[in-house]
Amino acid sequence: MSKPDWAPDDIDIDRPSASRIYDVWLGGSHNFEVDREIARKTELAWPDAVRYARANRAFLRRAVRFLAAQGIRQFLDIGSGIPTANNVHEVARQFDPEARVVYVDIDPVAVAHSRAILRGDERTAVLQADLRRPQDILDQVRDAGLLDLGQPTALLLVALLHFIPDADDPHGAIDRLTDGLPPGSYLVVTQGAHGASDESDEKIKELYRRTPTPLTARDRAGTERFFTGFELVEPGLVNLPDWRPDPTETVDDRYRGALIYAGVGRKR
Repeated sequence: MSKPDWAPDDIDIDRPSASRIYDVWLGGSHNFEVDREIARKTELAWPDAVRYARANRAFLRRAVRFLAAQGIRQFLDIGSGIPTANNVHEVARQFDPEARVVYVDIDPVAVAHSRAILRGDERTAVLQADLRRPQDILDQVRDAGLLDLGQPTALLLVALLHFIPDADDPHGAIDRLTDGLPPGSYLVVTQGAHGASDESDEKIKELYRRTPTPLTARDRAGTERFFTGFELVEPGLVNLPDWRPDPTETVDDRYRGALIYAGVGRKR
């Protein structure tokens, strides 16, 4: 296929990307046939994939709304993906029009599209960086001059950590990123634990091995370790549709066949 105008010159359109697969499920248009193929095959193994992708996005919206209500006005969103509705800055600015957000992603399509959409917005910045290189992120954030990490800040790691294997030390990366944040800062995490069955888990893992970011599931203990130095706010670490659902939301029983942990912690 030919490369669309919005795609960066150096993008490999023959290799799927986790962020573009997510974009497919959210109804976006910044993806390629190779991404749509993996999305379709994943849905065959896990029919609720689209529901969970959208539930993950809904959790992000609820978490940002909660943080903004706590007075947080700075957000560092790593693994931000391709922009869609209810982006972090849009939700936060419902509370304070001056809220500032730095978006970080490794995918060049996500970065390019984010920069195009946010061009001219002086209270947002978009960086291309990798969680596995936390000092590079901190250096770029400092150079951007948008966030004061000496002030309470929310670090958002939503639908990201299950793409970082233990060998790459995601716990150490989080420690490095949060070490200098003051008490009253927050950490927001979602982490895949298991799918509807062992068979579906293996099929999905095999599909994601075709991407640069294979899947790594973690149990409760492994996920709770991300919150070292943070106190989980109510309701604690739960399946993501269960984290402070809106009164109008109903949690369908079909969500119960899989588990994606969601939690928000406050730095002590």
